[in-house]
Amino acid sequence: MTVKRRNHGRNKHGRGHVNRVRCVSTAKAIPKDKAIKRFIVRNIVDASSLRDIRDASAYENYALPKLYIKQYYCIEAAVHQRIVRVRSAEGRRVREPPVRQKPKNN
Repeated sequence: MTVKRRNHGRNKHGRGHVNRVRCVSTAKAIPKDKAIKRFIVRNIVDASSLRDIRDASAYENYALPKLYIKQYYCIEAAVHQRIVRVRSAEGRRVREPPVRQKPKNN
């Protein structure tokens, strides 16, 4: 039978069973190895509130803590929200991760 992906869309290799996680978007239970994973690091407050807090703070160089979130998406939600894109048959054979864009620092 023809196979679309060499790993069948999973990263399970040798494990019989993998625990399930919930999709952030649809709350669907999906295997952890099949889920699209994104690790988000951002400030707890937005930029305008950060400026207000910095002005009202008694400390000179107080670093506000960051928010660390690991998000899991099912395939359908990730494609719909354009977190991942559909690739052609030749493109699916490319195993290197795409070139990452460096964030612009103002």
